[in-house]
Amino acid sequence: MQKSPELTNLGEAKPDALVSVKSAFPECQFACDFEVPRFSSRHNLVPEIDPNYRLDSDTTIALLSGFRFNRRVLLQGMHGTGKSTHIEQVAARLNWPCLRINLDGQITRMDLLGKDVITIKDGKQVTEFQLGLIPWAMQRPIALVLDEYDAGRPDVMFVIQRMLEREGKLTLLDQNRVIEPHSAFRIFATSNTVGLGNWNSIYHGTQLLNHGQMDRWDVVAALNYLEPKAEEQIIKAKVPSLNNSENSLVVGQMIALANLTRNGFAAGDLSTLMSTRTVITWAENWAIFGDLGLAFRLAFLNKCESEEKKLIAEYYQRCFNTELVLPKSDLGQ
Repeated sequence: MQKSPELTNLGEAKPDALVSVKSAFPECQFACDFEVPRFSSRHNLVPEIDPNYRLDSDTTIALLSGFRFNRRVLLQGMHGTGKSTHIEQVAARLNWPCLRINLDGQITRMDLLGKDVITIKDGKQVTEFQLGLIPWAMQRPIALVLDEYDAGRPDVMFVIQRMLEREGKLTLLDQNRVIEPHSAFRIFATSNTVGLGNWNSIYHGTQLLNHGQMDRWDVVAALNYLEPKAEEQIIKAKVPSLNNSENSLVVGQMIALANLTRNGFAAGDLSTLMSTRTVITWAENWAIFGDLGLAFRLAFLNKCESEEKKLIAEYYQRCFNTELVLPKSDLGQ
């Protein structure tokens, strides 16, 4: 679908249609039905629709409550489950502009709120205040996604806390200005933990969020990995050369190995795991190199800690009933 110039002035745009969630998302099974706002035109901030992406019904209806009723939705799950992509794909089907901000340790309050910058006007240097990402997004019909919400620095999190309240406004102290949110502004977040910090020593760098932060999220949804059959269908759709009966068994074995790494990661035996994206990369490498073991090493094994590679080789042998050839440098560990 072509991007429409009708949403060029994004600040004045509003959803102009209502659609039933059951009709708009027929692939999902919803226990309830309500109408959700939708844009008829597409802006360049609207994500592209991925026809191969599998929407989870419970997660989708939780996100749709955010779009319809302005609920603050936090999506929690292990990395690689497709949390941010899930939000983007729901927004894409509603033609809703979407902006993602990663709350890593490098982002500052000034990045989010704004700062003074020096510009040239009429040949003279002048100092002007440049809005940060949050006040810019708040004044537009944008679905703001705060990625890695549990990794945000405490001083940054308190910037966000006020805007999480119902009809939350944002005060810019430097400007003596209060930002009113656009009627179609929505806020979502993704996290690996539910504010519990470095749970089970798996997610290093996550912060312990106070109750005031977590209490402001109206809906907390959990997204897990796909069922093996659904994941197999996605891989075959992404790598059409594997979509035959000869390779179906191998693809199933690849997913079984991925699930072993996920269980090992959850138990603390591994420091990394295979996401669906990793399995797709493995399948693509297999199509290129024609060697399943080599493709696996290049897609995943070489990312792992040396002392964990023997355990992963055991997983490989368990799934494929064949030994994974490890580099000599790893055999010496």
